[in-house]
Amino acid sequence: AHDQAAANLRWLAACAPGLVMHGLFSIPLQARQRFVLPGLGSLLFNLPPVLYLFIRGPASDSAELAMCFFAGSVLMCLPLLAPVWSFGWRPWQVKGDALAGRELLGRIGPLLASNLASQGLALLERLIASYLGEGAVTWVNLARKLINLPLIALMSLNQVLLGLMSGEQGQQRLALLRRGLDAATLLSLPAALGLIGASPVLIHLLMPAQSADGPLPALLAWFATPLVFGAWNAMLARYAYANGDTRLPLKCELLGSLVNAGLLVMLPYFFGLPGIALAALGGVIVTNLLLMQRQQLLGQLGWPLQWGLSVVLLGIAALVLHPLHNDGWQLGLSTLAGAGVLVGLGLWLKPWKA
Repeated sequence: AHDQAAANLRWLAACAPGLVMHGLFSIPLQARQRFVLPGLGSLLFNLPPVLYLFIRGPASDSAELAMCFFAGSVLMCLPLLAPVWSFGWRPWQVKGDALAGRELLGRIGPLLASNLASQGLALLERLIASYLGEGAVTWVNLARKLINLPLIALMSLNQVLLGLMSGEQGQQRLALLRRGLDAATLLSLPAALGLIGASPVLIHLLMPAQSADGPLPALLAWFATPLVFGAWNAMLARYAYANGDTRLPLKCELLGSLVNAGLLVMLPYFFGLPGIALAALGGVIVTNLLLMQRQQLLGQLGWPLQWGLSVVLLGIAALVLHPLHNDGWQLGLSTLAGAGVLVGLGLWLKPWKA
């Protein structure tokens, strides 16, 4: 098993150059507000392993699966070669610029520190969960993975918004931020409402081995709540990034992470596993308020109304839809409620209109 894992890891490590090149090639395209080709990267990276698993099924081999990931890392770069070539990129022409390199390192440092803090917080979450009984770490991991599904759309939205805001100044940039925040609410609130309402039946359908009467459905519902408020954090951080400021978001995120870490030490003792999600919610809200306050945005964004509406709708989902014990009614009503909120928010916010 050790030799097999080492061999697989060598193939997976070979994916790194393709991932790095895709990230570098995406920069000039996104700076020119061309998002479709960079957005294909994730699809092309995952396509070979997913097709392999679909075709081979239970006969799949871990070594062959690792090779498929390597193939995906090569495939994801190919569509970007032609456009970056047209922009003047030549692999044999390598020339450095000391000032540009220094500026890059100065601005990417806070981003790396922020990512390190996030990883440390995730490790602390798992550490706290390990003291809450057997299987608690697995439940937290599963809940986090399921919550990540709606975040895929939000990550793409964040990249598009950053590309658009980088080319604007003043009120034009602020108007783009408002539209981005409205779009984040439009994507995250219906998803969170549906996850809270239908979490028991979703666990039953997606993970038959997990009991819908276990702690996972409630944990998934609690983790859906920070999704709504956390969707704003990435947007507000990118508002600062568009102005070349990577330090201010780092400071706000570190303070929010400290609050999260402090709550992680206390809340699980009183509330058990939901305390981990409540600690994440506290950290997210503190980060959100700090990002708005430090950028003088508290009085320029409609956050009180949208937050109040989110609390009411999520509360209704938790009190009315989550306790239903009929799978059909629970899934159907949660889907209808999510779709209704999506349509209602679209008619109200209209983030697509300039």
